[in-house]
Formats: sequence, C-alpha cells, structure tokens
Amino acid sequence: MLEKLEFVYGPQTGRATYGKVQELLEKYAYLKDRQPALPPAQRLSEKDVILITYGDQVQGGQATPLQTLHRWLEARLKGIINTVHILPFYPYTSDDGFSVVDYWQVDPKLGTWDDLRALHSDFRLMFDAVVNHISASSEWFQGFLRGEEPYVNYFLPTDPGLDLSQVTRPRALPLLTRFQTAQGEKYLWTTFSEDQLDINFGNPEVMLKISELLLFYVSQGADLIRLDAIGYMWKEIGTSSIHLPQTHAIIQLWREILDKCAPNTLLVTETNVPHLDNISYFGNGRNEAQMVYQFTLPPLVLNALLSGNARHLKQWAGGLEKVSNSSTFFNFLASHDGVGVVPAKSILSEAEVSELVKTVENHGGKVSYKNNPDGSQSPYELNITYFDALSDPDESSEDDEQKIKRFLVSQAIMLVMQGVPGIYFHSLLGSHNWQAGFEQTGRNRTLNREKLDYDQLESLLSDPTSHTTLVFNRYTELIRQRISRPAFHPNANQQIIQRPGDDALFIVLRTATNGQEQVLAVNNVSGSKQVLQGKAKDFGLSPQHSLTDVLSDQTYTLDESGQLSLEIEPYHVLWLLSVK
Repeated sequence: MLEKLEFVYGPQTGRATYGKVQELLEKYAYLKDRQPALPPAQRLSEKDVILITYGDQVQGGQATPLQTLHRWLEARLKGIINTVHILPFYPYTSDDGFSVVDYWQVDPKLGTWDDLRALHSDFRLMFDAVVNHISASSEWFQGFLRGEEPYVNYFLPTDPGLDLSQVTRPRALPLLTRFQTAQGEKYLWTTFSEDQLDINFGNPEVMLKISELLLFYVSQGADLIRLDAIGYMWKEIGTSSIHLPQTHAIIQLWREILDKCAPNTLLVTETNVPHLDNISYFGNGRNEAQMVYQFTLPPLVLNALLSGNARHLKQWAGGLEKVSNSSTFFNFLASHDGVGVVPAKSILSEAEVSELVKTVENHGGKVSYKNNPDGSQSPYELNITYFDALSDPDESSEDDEQKIKRFLVSQAIMLVMQGVPGIYFHSLLGSHNWQAGFEQTGRNRTLNREKLDYDQLESLLSDPTSHTTLVFNRYTELIRQRISRPAFHPNANQQIIQRPGDDALFIVLRTATNGQEQVLAVNNVSGSKQVLQGKAKDFGLSPQHSLTDVLSDQTYTLDESGQLSLEIEPYHVLWLLSVK
C-alpha cells in the first residue's frame, strides 16, 4: 500500500497518507470478525446470479419502496436469484440516482438503512460507489463554491484555453462547465453532465474519504461494490484521462484495504470501453477487481441474433482467457443504461454497427452519441429494452412466441458464459420500451427504466397466458438449471466450439472444475432449423452413449461410432449434460 501511495502522491505525501490508511484499517478491523474469510477461489460459485434493479423498481402500498421490492423478491425470486444489485439508492438530483448528493445516506423516498439490512438478510447485496463525480447540490460542492475548507481542493478547476482534445468523451456534452465561486469564475471538470462534478483524487484527503466510504458500505451490508465509471477517475492534461496508471493504483489500494478488513467483499469495475482496456481492471488477476463488466457481450449477442450469424460472437468469445481462480467476468446483456457499442467497434464493421443503430431506431429505441477527438460524433449507446432490440414491438406478422424464443436464446447465451450473470429487472419480464416515460422526460435512457406497480405486476404474473408470465417462467427455469450445474461455476473451463459452416449455432462447452460434469450448450441464433452432427470428441466431450438436455429432460443417444446427429429448431437452446 505504501508503494502505491508513494507512486500516486509522491514519497512525502504518500507516507503521510499511508499512516491515515492504517488508522482506517484499525477503525474498521471489526468487519473481518463478521464472517470467516473464504479462500479467494470460493467466493463465487455457479449459484451466484445478480439481479440489477432500482430501489423503487416495484412500488405500491404503505411500505417503503425498498420494503416493497424486498417483499416481491422474496415471493418471486428467493432460491433463484441470490444477489441483488440496488442501483444508487442515495439522495440525488439527476441521472436517476447517479448524481449523488450524499454518499452516506439512503434516499428517504426509497427507505432506510434498516430496509437494506433487512433485504441483506435474504440476499447478498451489491452497492454502487458513484465516486468519479458528485452532485452540484452536494455539501462538498456547495462548500467549494463558498470557498470553505476542506472542500476547496475537492474538485478540478481547469483552464478552458488548454488543449483538452485528447480527453476521452463518453457524452456529446462540454467537458468543462462554468461556475461562479467565492474566488470568482471557474471552469470545472464535468465528464458526464453539468450536475455531476468530477472529484479530485489528486487530493489524498478525497481518496481517504472515498476509501472510508467503501468500508462504510461494507458495514451496511455490501457484499460487492460496483465502481461506477471508474476509468475516468484520474485526470492529467495532455492525456486521454482514462485508464491512467494512478487509477489502477488506487483501485489496487482499495482492493488491499478490503482484503484486510472484509476479504469476502468483491470489487466490480464498470468501464464501457474496448475489451483490452476493460480487462486491464483485473490487474494481474489477483490485485485489482474480482469482476469486470463484460461490455463486449451485449452488442455481439445482439448482432448474432439480428443477423442469424454468430461468427463475430464465436471469434471473440473463443479468444477469451480465464483470468485467475479469484477473478471473473460480470456477464450482462441489458442494464439501466443501454447497449454500449464502443466495445464492439473493433469487431463489427461500420456497416454492422450502422445496422444495429438502424434496427434499434426502427424498433422504437434511441441512440446516444459521444464526442470524438476530431470533433465528430459516433454512437455510444443503444437505448432500448433488450427484448425490443431483438424484435420490432410493432411487427404483427411475427407472433409473440417467436419473439420470446429469440429473446431467451440471447439470455441463455449470457447464462452459460464463463463468469457471473447479471440480469436487469426488465429482462426477467421481457419488458417493452416505455414510450410514455420517454415522452415525459425526453431522456433516451428512460425507455428502459420504467417503474412498476406491485399489484399490476402481480396481476400480469398471475395470468399464465400473459407475455410477462411466459418470459418470467421460462427465464427463471433457465436460471434454476444454471445454478444446479457445477459446469457453470464462474471458473469452470470454457471452450467455444468453432466449426466451419455452423455459424448459425453458438456452441459452448463448460467443464466442471473437478472434471466430473460437462454441459454442451447449443444455441440456434437463426430463424431456421439447423443440423448438428459430429462425434462426441469433436465437441470436446468425453466418450459416452447418451446426452441429456437438462432443459427438456430429453435424452439423445449417440450411435455405435459415437456420432451425434441433432436437428436444432429455430431459436432453440439445448444444454446437453454429460456426467462421468
């Protein structure tokens, strides 16, 4: 830790900061007595499935939204989902929670810390650490405007005359925003919006405050901590100001702090960037994030199902390598944001990216853009529910059953990939775009952020013929099968089967860590019937006489030569089990 602090802040300041870190460790040493430390390789398993939701996702009655959500989760998902990612539940002023006013408080409109602790008694929890920026209404920033200590060095005044063209921009908005302060007019760094002031991690006191915040979150029930937009944390004029060495050093410092005080707590980094930059947040596989958002997966799965061709997805997935026994990917397809396209741009052609953009717009979605260093703009994010991204909600020539099958193939692919699956609340329900919400706010992301009434949701789920029920029941059955199979352990071996002529099939072989179980997951991404033929060994399977599809309980017998021959219906999924 001393070495990292001296690297970031210099020898003298680094040594002084190290002493304060030691005080923090002593203050929160009691955390490690709460539960025995698990070996790093045992902190995740095939039973880990994370639901991504807002604290007020389900509303109604006299209870607080967090209590109502807890009630719904306990009734509908207990024993299926074991971890809940509550999106920012702090007081905020904009961006649906990501412009935080007070990091240490629960928004009273959502509930209390007691509500979260009650939820934690039934589910593991992931908290957001939205620490790249803070709300303009926060006490920190208001104190800065007034020229008060200690806040005068908490933010980043920057000369607008400097050349900032190299800075990576995730938005089509100005990088600097003008404010009137007690010391006069200042231009401040605002990566995401004028209401989201970037915090100055060059000030070690700020870093210490955030370090204590992470430990406080653990004390309140955080089993996982999501570091939001963390790649932008350190700024340096003349650079891209993203993924800088100081950022990695601070994350590694936080990992060491947590390892000492709360070793079972996992860090998860969220960086919507190209794959190689993204996986850099694993560090050496043992010293940085235990999980990294797999941002390349959503656009490639979308491309595969819209084109009926999994070639790009197979080639990319075939190049993935296991990180370590203690680190893995956070796999997801949908989120509160949208489908980022930047990670796919080095894999898909410009024409293919344009086709995704066109399809999303035709399906009622929106596209968010970012500024490029040359002054141009390019697509950054597709704002749409994942269900509607795959099927036109206004297209009546295709029945809902076909649309549901196409959607569930996408989710099945995500569920079998090496790592831990993260499922956005609306994906469980096969939700459509919330056009009325978009008309109210004018914000693209609102399309995928509809809040639901408890009674209305239960009414839909009580109707066995409703779209919501059909998606929910089939999706949760996929999850039940996943969590019962050791072959889907996050670190179980993964092999992408590459066979010429089979581009309509995405085939993954997962092998349990003890080698006793294998699952061959076969996904038809096309709307036409496909034939799968070959010997067991061609698919990496141990020799056997039969395979059982755990999703249908159907057994497939190999012939005397060990040959397997299957017809795969359109948008069909098979999880073929082989047990030694």
